[in-house]
Amino acid sequence: MNRMYLAMFLVKVVPKILKSINLLKYDFLCNVKNNSLKNLLLFLKLNTLCQFESLLDICGVDYPESRKRFEIVYSLLSVSTNKRLVLKLKVSSYELIESNFEVYSSATWLEREVWDMFGLIFSNNIDLRRILTDYGFDGYPLRKDFPLSGYLEVRYDDKVKKVVSELLEVNQEFRYFDFTTPWEWKYF
Repeated sequence: MNRMYLAMFLVKVVPKILKSINLLKYDFLCNVKNNSLKNLLLFLKLNTLCQFESLLDICGVDYPESRKRFEIVYSLLSVSTNKRLVLKLKVSSYELIESNFEVYSSATWLEREVWDMFGLIFSNNIDLRRILTDYGFDGYPLRKDFPLSGYLEVRYDDKVKKVVSELLEVNQEFRYFDFTTPWEWKYF
């Protein structure tokens, strides 16, 4: 089945679930409504024309100036038809996203990563706990408003002879860098 036929098939079969569909060079890009993502994933996996059997990745993107701040990106692969599908879902920071581990078993681990890095909550996830950061870690490091140096400083103290953790003190004020140069560039 060629790509154009598959895109037209999706537009005809699930028009209320998809906001838009774009054909890229090698794959599809679809914007999806939040409340129907699980049904769409189930359809894409079980339908004989689609056959997207593999969930490759779930990632998050942060757009702090946007009303719905976060975007969750699902990457699917159909091994039998050699096609890729990217689903994008816009959510706000406190909106619950339904877990999809019942459709794809790999979603449990991938949703954990998104929760740990962005703080987006997946409802009904059976194992939502820290995976990439420490259990006592404060904040979500891939959010744009997270400070670059973090909140805590961890170092070895020779006097106490152990590793200590202290609140981070930044002694330097924020500086704005102007990247224009006062020198003229000469090309030979």
